[in-house]
Amino acid sequence: MAERTGTEQNDGAGFSTRGAYVTGGAEYTRDTNYIETRITRDGADGYPVEAGRYRLIAARACPWANRAIIVRRLLGLEDAISLGTPGPTHDARSWTFDLDPDGRDPVLGIERLQEAFFRRTPGYSRGITVPAIVDIPSGAVVTNDFPQITEDFSTQWKDLHRDGAPDLLPAEHLEEMRAVNKRIFTEVNNGVYRCGFAGSQDAYNAAYDRLWAAMDWLEDRLSRQRYLVGDTITEADVRLFTTLVRFDPVYHGHFKCNRNKLTEMPNLWGYARDLFQTPGFGDTVDFEQIKAHYYIVHEDINPTGIVPKGPELSGWLTGHGRERLGGRPFGDGTAPGPVRAGEEVAAGPEGRQQPSA
Repeated sequence: MAERTGTEQNDGAGFSTRGAYVTGGAEYTRDTNYIETRITRDGADGYPVEAGRYRLIAARACPWANRAIIVRRLLGLEDAISLGTPGPTHDARSWTFDLDPDGRDPVLGIERLQEAFFRRTPGYSRGITVPAIVDIPSGAVVTNDFPQITEDFSTQWKDLHRDGAPDLLPAEHLEEMRAVNKRIFTEVNNGVYRCGFAGSQDAYNAAYDRLWAAMDWLEDRLSRQRYLVGDTITEADVRLFTTLVRFDPVYHGHFKCNRNKLTEMPNLWGYARDLFQTPGFGDTVDFEQIKAHYYIVHEDINPTGIVPKGPELSGWLTGHGRERLGGRPFGDGTAPGPVRAGEEVAAGPEGRQQPSA
């Protein structure tokens, strides 16, 4: 997870720890020092765009990885970049491929994502995070720079997009989108973590106030427009969606972001349902894996490891009424087709949480 598999701490042997996410008395500060190598058309960093050469490793539990899964699907890059999905929890070293036969990624042949980081940098001492892109021939990680990964999917991989792929970075709205993205990241995407990993009451109170100021700003903004920027879905919507879809199942209780639930904010709740029911969004979401990750891995926040049964999820498929605001979800493009065979998300216990394609 881009939050670091074991926080920003290392155990000296395994290079990530499980459960120690809070530093007593301190405000949570995210370590954003990632491997910044890029895969580009010209291959300037030594990694040119090439269909079939790279594998995206993205745990469905992680909001940052979920972004990459959504963008890959919206742009139709499934044939160009294969997908590996670690399980929702990880051991003391890193994310593990416990959902795959024999506990190994079927393409890379590794048990832990850590192995790909070590092939790039022996003894790599920072967090082993997802999403990560691995060079299949060498087995070495190329990058785990999650915001750059999705932007490069839109720009550097454009020649391999499906016919009808939407423009997620429209030039006419790019400046506004950058400003919106910055506020969403600092105040909402990372804001929930500042609440959940706060090491003191003062730090938590400050984080809580900042989060809800931003949530109220979004509630107002979305009362007048269907999407965050312009009249089509952009990367800004992808970035906000992956936090909103986790809000009531995890952040409201587990991270103490509990002024109110998402379902009690009419515009944000309608907006989130609108996206969830749009092909490429809800069909990438696995609520069971999301809850398992947060409630099991964050041992210092939830030492019992008990995973809550709720909340009720059927509301995600109810009418949202956002069409009244206009907008064209994919602009001049088209919706992606059915989810690729083998990449489907299983329905929840009651079989009601997944939208149809």
